[in-house]
Parts: sequence; structure tokens; C-alpha cells
Amino acid sequence: MSKRINEGQAAPVLPPGSVIGVLGGGQLGRMMALDGMKMGYRFMTLDPVPDCPLGQLAPQITASYSDREAAAELASRSDVITYEFENVDAAVASLLEEQSYVPQGSRLLYTTQNRLREKAAIEAAGVPVAPYREIRSLEELQAAAAALGLPCVLKTATGGYDGKGQAVLREEGQLAEAYDTLAAAGTQLVLEKFITFSSEISVIAARTPAGEVKSFPPAENVHVDNILHVSIVPARISTEVQRRACQVAEKVAEGLEAVGLLAVEMFLTDQGDIYVNEVAPRPHNSGHYTMEACATSQFEQHVRAICSLPLGDTALLSPVVMVNLLGQHVEPAVERLTGKDELAESLGIVPKLHLYGKSESKHGRKMGHINLLCGDVEDALKWIEQTNIWRLNQ
Repeated sequence: MSKRINEGQAAPVLPPGSVIGVLGGGQLGRMMALDGMKMGYRFMTLDPVPDCPLGQLAPQITASYSDREAAAELASRSDVITYEFENVDAAVASLLEEQSYVPQGSRLLYTTQNRLREKAAIEAAGVPVAPYREIRSLEELQAAAAALGLPCVLKTATGGYDGKGQAVLREEGQLAEAYDTLAAAGTQLVLEKFITFSSEISVIAARTPAGEVKSFPPAENVHVDNILHVSIVPARISTEVQRRACQVAEKVAEGLEAVGLLAVEMFLTDQGDIYVNEVAPRPHNSGHYTMEACATSQFEQHVRAICSLPLGDTALLSPVVMVNLLGQHVEPAVERLTGKDELAESLGIVPKLHLYGKSESKHGRKMGHINLLCGDVEDALKWIEQTNIWRLNQ
């Protein structure tokens, strides 16, 4: 198996047959392995949950992400190591860099695990973010809210996702309660100016160790209860804005010296300004549409990048809408898609179902998604509305 790559040493080209070790065994790792196995790669994972989604396909080391002995075992059995979510222990990732080949590195992980560090790094890359302040006391929150103006958003600097660890502050009377609630988590806090946006968009960019960069077409994202509901591609924005969004994502990927995928989430204002909201150094929910709708999927692209292969073509082959399946949606969706779907046929929709193999279905938990290939994204959105699956127990 490969050992660490010394500074200045060229990144190795890892051919099919190499073993890709994955920190984390959730759905992103599973879908990465499904595409990587088609290319001839082998996989293994470290995950604390027995029979995790990736563990159903590849050998699994069942241990905590902070377990150094387990991490060393993963290193000894892998040619290259990647991670499928950013809340992996950065100290363990650093240890793995000493024992194996981790092209994404621990520095990027360390940066993106903390919103304050992440925002500073994005700004250093020459890309705008929403105005923000670090908050260390209620008095600082009050002063920052006065400076930035209400509404604004108070967030924990670490650990938040899908709307967790944050509060929208619309009036001064909400400040103290929000501070007490979020400060109890024991992490740094950051206050962001609320950006009034016309669209939420994201771009998945990929970068190789040699510096080749390519981005996928921007997705227009709609959230429900702070969880991604649909990604619409092509995004319903001008061609010029799409071009600028891709430029922003590629600039951030280059500035952060990312390797592999970097998902860049952005706000688009009515004035045409683009602000980066946050980034994720891994495959991303809003990139699932690429699985059928692009010449190369985000998962294949990630494998190509970390193995130093040439990046694949990112051309969009079909308009598409990706819709998430939460626990409450799975049964009616499966029932519909295992029978004749006259509505889909009448609209010219081709639904592609993906389930993640999670052992327990819970309300609000991401259990799968459907890619709706279509001639017009409005037809796919009409299918989502008229099936009534997502209006029930939303």
C-alpha cells in the first residue's frame, strides 16, 4: 500500500485495482464506491455504525472516527484515503497523512470544519462572503447586530448542518435567548448579515493534485425546513450568472488548493451579486443530479481527482430535477415508482430512484433521492407537485 507523499513529490497516478479507503460509510461513500467499482477500484471504510451504507458494499472497520488504531489499520490497507463528510476528526486525518496518502489533506478539513476559518479562507481567495463577525459574548452580539443590521443569522462555528446550530434574528428581543441557546454548545459563534437572495445556487468543482479544475453546471436549490428539497438543473438563472458562478467555485477550489470535489453554496441577489455561503470538501447532495444527467457523475469525478486521473467531461446531457426522499417519503415514492406512472409518461419524465441502504427510516432523515430526467424542468417540478408525495407529512 502507498505511504505518505513528501512535499514537492509528484502525486501518484493510482490505477484501477487500487484500494480507496473512505473515512465515513454513509450514502456519499456508498455512491462513490458504486461509481468507483465500475472503474475497477476497490473500497473499504471506517465507520462507527455496523452495516453502514458503504459497508454493505466493501470491507468495513467498525470503530470511532477518533480511534487512532482503526485509522492506522485503514491506512495500512488503502492506497489512498478520502473522506465523505467534513466532521471527521482532523487530528486523525493529520495522523493519516503521516502514514498514508491523503490527497485532500487535513488542512482543508481543518479549515472547513469551522465557519470562521472557512470564511477567512474564502475571502483570502478573493471571493465575497456575507458580512460577518465573531461573537464571544452577548455584548458582542448586540454590538455586531447593530453594526450589521437586522435581520441577521447567528450560527455555531462548528457542527451545524441542515439548519441545525443557527438562529435567524429579526428583532433585538431575540438576541439574548439565541445567544444562550447556541453558546451552550461550547463552540465559537459567528453572526452573519442576512442576505436577501433571489436564488440559492451551488456549483460542484473538482481539482486534481496537479491543478486541473473543472466545474459542473450550477444547481438551483430549494430548501424546506432547512433541508434541501430539490436541485434544479439547468438553474433558472441567466447564462452569464451561470458562468460567473462556475468561475467563483473554481476560484475558491484553487484558492483553497482543494483536491477532489468542493461544493460551493452561494446566494444570488436581485442585483446579480454572488456571495459564497459555505463550502464542503466532498460530494454534495446538490450534485446528485450528475449521476444520470451529466457525462461524468460527481462521484466518478471525485475518484478521478484523488487518483490523479484526467477529470471527466462535465457536460449536461439532460435537464434534471433532483428531489430528496426523507423518511416519510420513501414508502409512497417506492410504491409509485414500482408501478406504471402515467403522470411521468404524460409529462415526458424519466424518474431514476436511488435508495441509500440505511437500516432505519426516520422522519426528516435523508433516505434516498430521485433524479427526474426531463425535457423541461418545469415538467419535473409539476410531477413533484402532482404526485402529492412531498406535500404529505412534509
